[in-house]
This record gives sequence, structure tokens and C-alpha cells, in this order.
Amino acid sequence: MFLNQLRRPLVALLLAGLSLPALADGFITRLLNKPVPGGVAVVALPEQADAPRATFQGKPLLTIREDGQRWIAIVGLGLDVPTGQQHIELADGRQLGFTVGPREYAQQHITLKNRSQVNPDPAQLARIQRELQEQTDAYARFSPRQPSNLLFDRPVPGRQSSAFGLRRFFNGEERNPHSGLDFAASTGTPIKAPAAGEVILVGDYFFNGKTVFVDHGQGLISMFCHLSAIDVDVGQEIPRGGVLGKVGSTGRATGPHLHWNVSLNGSRVDPAIFIGTYQP
Repeated sequence: MFLNQLRRPLVALLLAGLSLPALADGFITRLLNKPVPGGVAVVALPEQADAPRATFQGKPLLTIREDGQRWIAIVGLGLDVPTGQQHIELADGRQLGFTVGPREYAQQHITLKNRSQVNPDPAQLARIQRELQEQTDAYARFSPRQPSNLLFDRPVPGRQSSAFGLRRFFNGEERNPHSGLDFAASTGTPIKAPAAGEVILVGDYFFNGKTVFVDHGQGLISMFCHLSAIDVDVGQEIPRGGVLGKVGSTGRATGPHLHWNVSLNGSRVDPAIFIGTYQP
């Protein structure tokens, strides 16, 4: 039902000495290929019996066989990735190129009554650093499992209330861009896994509040935060649609909502791409 929102890819292949067969773009390519900062690039790979191995900026990539026809690499592009030509590297050292186009993100201004959530004191900063390392390690995980699905389900019903990539100003001071997608939902609303996976981290963090990380496979990680309750444990397998917690407003939040991050090869990307609601 989202096919009318999907765009044809802009992937450019630069593989010296090798001619790849011309195949029609598959569903996953049409869904995910949004090669902009904060987006996703889909790159066609050489044909071979086993799954090719590829990296981007030294990090391993998710590779799948699309529609049973060709291997593709799905590349997460951080908000700091420059526009223009980029490349992935195959295990044998050859490179495949693709083009990153421009994208502008809007601004968001937020007023917080708790000033320590804008300018934390030294003890809070030490806590934040410890928590940041835990979460960075979770985002860096790369497991061999294949994701159960790449057209994700919405984790909660309701409207998207705050878009990915917004330049954020708290009490007039600029901070990191919004690295996820927010959904307006009331406290206690069940949060469902958009795809199957393993729970790899839970915590109650200074900024994120009660938080759950789910590994969907091959560097594809979901993070859900500001929860009022966590209903899973580390190491637990959760099926697609399984309840992992409830919506809340813990951490740095002005009211109840779900903040959902999607990370690929260690880069936060726009979750709207995976649910078919991406707007260029």
C-alpha cells in the first residue's frame, strides 16, 4: 500500500572490470533506497553463491538476496555523511560507488523546565558518558541473523509527531539533531516490535529514560525510549508484533510519546523509510 510513495533508486555502480546484469529494481530497493544524509543507500552486489561481505567506512553491512534474484547491500547513511560520491568496499578490496544527494532538515525549538536536562552538572555528565558508551556499544553490534522483515510495522498507532533529523534547540541552545521518529501516544500504550529480534540492552537513562534496544540482525538495530514500563529482558527473543514495553515520558521528554531510533551499520537513519512514510 506504500508503493505509490516509493522512488526509484539513485545507486550508481562503479565496479572496474565487472559487468552486473541489468535487473528490475525489487521491492526492497524501491522501499529503502533513499541515499541522502540520514537515509539509506541500496547497492547491487556481484552475483555469487554465498552472501557477499561488504563494508562502509570500515563497518560491516547488511546484505540480502532481493526477490531471489540479486544480492544487495543496505547502507545506513549518518546525518554527517557528505553529499556526492561514496563507496562501499567488498571483501576482495573492490569498490562499488553510489551517489548521496542533499537533504535539508527543519528546526525544532523545545522549552524544558528542568534546566539540568539542557546543561547537566558534572556528576550528571559522568553518568551521561557511561550511559552513552553502553548505547554506542549496542548500536555497534553486528549479528549474523537475517532480519525477519524490512518493511517494518509501526511500533504504536497514532500520528508521527516529530520527524527524524530536526535540528533541535533546547531553551534556545542547539543540541544534537533528532536521531529518531516520535509518535504521539498516551501513557501505557503497548509498544510492539516492528520486526523480530533479540533484546540486547535495557536501561533507565538520563536523557532517554526507560529504554529498550532490539537487534533485528546484521547491524539493523531498533531503540525505543521514554517508556513508562519495560516488559522484556536482555537476551529475550521477541517476535514481530511482540510487546516490549509501554509508552511514557521518562528521561528528557515534555510529555508522553514514543521515540524510535533505527540504526544501520552504526548510523542512525530515518525510521520513516522502513514504514513507507518517508517524505523527501
